[in-house]
Amino acid sequence: MKKTLRLAAIFGLALTCATVAWAGEEKLSTELKPANRTGRRSAENVEVIVQYKVTPTEAHHARVAALGGRLNAKMDFIKGAHYSLPASALDALAEDPDVAYVTPNRPVKAMFDQITNGTVGSSTANNQMQTGSNVGVAIIDSGVTSLPDFQGGLLDLFGSRIAYQQSFVTGDSVVADEFGHGTHVAGILAGNGNGSVYGGTAPGVNIISLKVLGPLGLGTDASVIAAINAAISLKSKYNIRVINLSLGRMVYESASLDPLDQAVEAAWKAGIVVVVAAGNEGRNNSAGTNGYATITAPGNDPYVITVGCIKSNGTTTLTDDRIASYSSKGPTLFDHYVKPDLVAPGNQIVSTMPTGLTLSNLYPANRVSSEWFTLSGTSMATPVVSGAAAILIGSSSSMTPDQVKAKLMKTATKSFPTSSVAVDPITGISYTSYYDVFTVGAGELNVMAALQDNTLGNLLSSLTGKLGAALSPVASYNATTGAVTLLGVSGQNVVWGANVVWGANVVWGASAVLANNVVWGANVVWGASSLQGFNVVWGANVVWGASIFDESESTVVAINGEP
Repeated sequence: MKKTLRLAAIFGLALTCATVAWAGEEKLSTELKPANRTGRRSAENVEVIVQYKVTPTEAHHARVAALGGRLNAKMDFIKGAHYSLPASALDALAEDPDVAYVTPNRPVKAMFDQITNGTVGSSTANNQMQTGSNVGVAIIDSGVTSLPDFQGGLLDLFGSRIAYQQSFVTGDSVVADEFGHGTHVAGILAGNGNGSVYGGTAPGVNIISLKVLGPLGLGTDASVIAAINAAISLKSKYNIRVINLSLGRMVYESASLDPLDQAVEAAWKAGIVVVVAAGNEGRNNSAGTNGYATITAPGNDPYVITVGCIKSNGTTTLTDDRIASYSSKGPTLFDHYVKPDLVAPGNQIVSTMPTGLTLSNLYPANRVSSEWFTLSGTSMATPVVSGAAAILIGSSSSMTPDQVKAKLMKTATKSFPTSSVAVDPITGISYTSYYDVFTVGAGELNVMAALQDNTLGNLLSSLTGKLGAALSPVASYNATTGAVTLLGVSGQNVVWGANVVWGANVVWGASAVLANNVVWGANVVWGASSLQGFNVVWGANVVWGASIFDESESTVVAINGEP
């Protein structure tokens, strides 16, 4: 498939150094602290997600009700709940000894040729009948429109593969896609070409459509968390083994505190591979980082597979593939996890989208035919990897999420130039990208290499019951030497041992990790004069500014991808 449109929210980064005035304030996220409530009426209701130290009971909900609050939804699987309560009650709520952390119900949004199958090798896998048949994939997005491409498999043209649909959008019970993004994602992942010559990565999978984005492509943390919980609950019934999240928002705290990250971790630990878009902020230099440290949530979580975007340049060969300059780069804020984990084709992708949907109406120039539309972004690269995960699971149903992640990263293609330059076709501005671990991760997805690799499978089968989590490692800055190195690698010696995945010559190749610049040279990221960028990445008190939440503060830019 091809893709052309990218929806990128351009946000400003801010440093906030807050002094803790009282113990309860430590439990409130930055946006909810007293100093940041300026202009808010004390009686005004706010929606919050409360994470408790224990699974909340009716007694906990009653205590919130006594503060004037209302329970909107239980989130027991992350020891949390979604409430509405007066802003004046936040301080009292934080004083509850069972409360661990409180965040607002933050907004999330979509991260927006022959599909990229030839490039990543999935078309070859499909020809060998590796299609992800009978594997359930939960697409948590704007819904999926029923189309011929979602009927049957490669040989069976009858029967819809949309096995289940549900809307979690407040006030919108319509399960069908009204925005268009979810249907486009579904085509990249699961389209079987019944409607045309275009086909998806895993044309045999069953689709579980969990709608969290409304007609304008906007949603909330609470809706996404509820959908993730539903995927976990429906796992056995529909054999849900993969969740695709081509959406996200800015990072406000450590992944260990963020309720959205805690939800994806719960799914991962329940045996579901979670694949998440890295974000489209790679050109964002508002903080002086040249687009580094712009990975969005929940792609900042160490468990999930976070996906960046490659341009396949209209060919099925890998030698001319280049990173899309808008693809978000690591390390993650606060935790400094090495992200993205992989990159996959996502620029100028043609996929399913009927007329009459919001995106179709807003960008008529991107329409290829009555059923086909072109979009660009990490949103489009993510379902390529989700499809690959489904193919691996279809070939070996006993594979765990950690095994899938390790295998995809180990076998990713690692041949890249040192740098490349992209020119925006609209503005004419040039962007230089460097092929370090924070830009391309372990490399570009290679489905056939993953299917054919037995090294990891043999190792894991001999270590049954001893497999550790395939967590993305932490990048550590040494102020004395100025070097950035990776931590938490040797400790994960079952999956990430030097001879399995994280070894310099196995994952990235010696030139990508070691060499004189270690991980990525200081001259690449900020340069000697950019102290601001340095502080944003490595500062202890860094947050994305609270003003990000105000939609009026963001600018939505539509582009036709990169040439």
